[in-house]
Order: sequence, then structure tokens, then C-alpha cells
Amino acid sequence: MIVLDSSFLVAFHNSRDLHHDAAAAAMRRLLAGEWGEALLPEYVFLEVVTEIAARRNPAAAVTAGAILLRSREVELVPCSVHFPATVDTFQTVAALGLSFVDAAIVTVARSRGAQRIATFDRDFAKIDGLTLVPGD
Repeated sequence: MIVLDSSFLVAFHNSRDLHHDAAAAAMRRLLAGEWGEALLPEYVFLEVVTEIAARRNPAAAVTAGAILLRSREVELVPCSVHFPATVDTFQTVAALGLSFVDAAIVTVARSRGAQRIATFDRDFAKIDGLTLVPGD
């Protein structure tokens, strides 16, 4: 099981992104089922469509959002049920440079037994028990 971060998804959906090629290669592995089910916290979905709209345009954001929501390989994880635990996680990871959305990713990973995070945010490497994909 793998949890998706916005840095990974934005890079995948934006061919001009510095990490696009690495994201595309990792996405092929993800779609082949190498890491099992992919979890998309709803906060990450919000970040992705917002960032794509800002960097590219609203139409690209709508398209990326629709692709994510239709994907059979991706489970959208509502964050409201994880909110109290995310607040607790944030209190411990904020000093490590992780955002509230990052804390939600860690919380979802822990609650679902996921050990991998698809991300280019190296701050996640400071969290024990998580492996970053794509790796260095």
C-alpha cells in the first residue's frame, strides 16, 4: 500500500515539472500494482487541483482531478475521520518541517498500514517506518 502526496501527483500531471520523468516512471510501477493499493487523502486531492490550476490553468486542474477520481487504482480517503489523529500527528511532525497535509498523509499511512509515500518531499524521510517512492 502507498499513500500519494501532492508533489508526486503534480509532477506527474505537469510535463514541465523537474520531477516529471521520475513521477511518470513511478506511476507506471504504481499502476502495475507493484506497491498495492494507492491511497489519496482528500487533503492531497485539494492541494493537487489547486496547485495545477495555479501553475497551469483551471481546465488542467479539472482534468487531473477527474482522472484521480475515476482511477480504479486510487482510493480517495476522506480526511474528516482522521482529523483528530492528524492534529496529534501535526503536533509531533511540524518541527520536522512537515505541513498539516503532510501530517494527514502520515496519519493515513499509519492507520492503513502503508509503509510507502509517493513524494518528492524529503521531509517525509524523517519519519520512521516510511519509505519514499521514488527513492534517491
